[in-house]
Amino acid sequence: MQTKPETLPELKSGGKHRRFTFVLLDQFTLLCFSAALESLRVANRMAGKELYSWRLLGEGGETVTCSAGTAFRIDGDLEELQRDDTILLCGGIEVQAATSKRMLSWLRREARKGLMIAGLCTASYSLAKAGLLDGKRATIHWENADSFAEEFEEVDLTKSVFVIDGNRMSTAGGTSSIDLMLKIIADDHGEELANMVADQLIYSSIRTDQDTQRLSIPTRIGVRHPKLSMVIQMMEKNIEEPISPSVLAEDVGMSTRQLERLFRRYLNRSPKRYYMELRLQKARNLLMQTDMSVINVALACGFASPSHFSKCYRSHYDTTPYRERGSKGVRPPS
Repeated sequence: MQTKPETLPELKSGGKHRRFTFVLLDQFTLLCFSAALESLRVANRMAGKELYSWRLLGEGGETVTCSAGTAFRIDGDLEELQRDDTILLCGGIEVQAATSKRMLSWLRREARKGLMIAGLCTASYSLAKAGLLDGKRATIHWENADSFAEEFEEVDLTKSVFVIDGNRMSTAGGTSSIDLMLKIIADDHGEELANMVADQLIYSSIRTDQDTQRLSIPTRIGVRHPKLSMVIQMMEKNIEEPISPSVLAEDVGMSTRQLERLFRRYLNRSPKRYYMELRLQKARNLLMQTDMSVINVALACGFASPSHFSKCYRSHYDTTPYRERGSKGVRPPS
């Protein structure tokens, strides 16, 4: 049984009680929600008093189901909030479908009061759709980054774990909610309390808004070869206008034949094939997460013609882009 800690932290003077309103979108990600909520609970316990309170809202005001299939009973419908409330909008899979016109109207209305509003995981999409991230820096789960960048050009999308820009906050999903909450706790009541919360959560690597959300390329591919990592990084940054293998090889100081051998040795495929798989992966994300036409998806992924795109897509995924688009409402993107 947990009790109050024997030694209470020295809290920063001037810290006030803060109330968080969690707004759960249908199919929200449980981890991003629970990580944020537990951080607040532990902060209260470590401080020996209630610094934070919270409640759960959602459309309909009764229950909301997370992406794991568990239904949560919530405290109320989308109601008018107080000016000192902080909104934490929790997203997950199929965020486009969960972002209703009513939700967008409610977000805009509350934003006009000057409230702090955060989009956790994919909920940055909802904030951007409401126009609340225009001209601001933001982040979103890396799997949704391609489609987000295509749809919201007025948002400065980053790869950061979390972003705070004025009265807008966003996280990349998963455990990044902890990083954001630790930052808020430290700002509100001091680093000592934030560190105590991290210790209680067995969270030993606290990240800042300068940390990126994805693993480094060497870690992702399981290979630590500097030139190979440099080439893959160039490929990932040049999807719409692919670079030829000869130019890639020249840029890292090797011959085309050496580059071929490097990819065959470590990745068991040619540079051309690896590049094609990156482009097709982005194409699939755009097909499943946006309403872009198949032609525009093809162009955004470096294919000169829809027929070539369709041929390559079918060869890799065993289905056509048009059929993939037709399955959009049936299953989430992989």
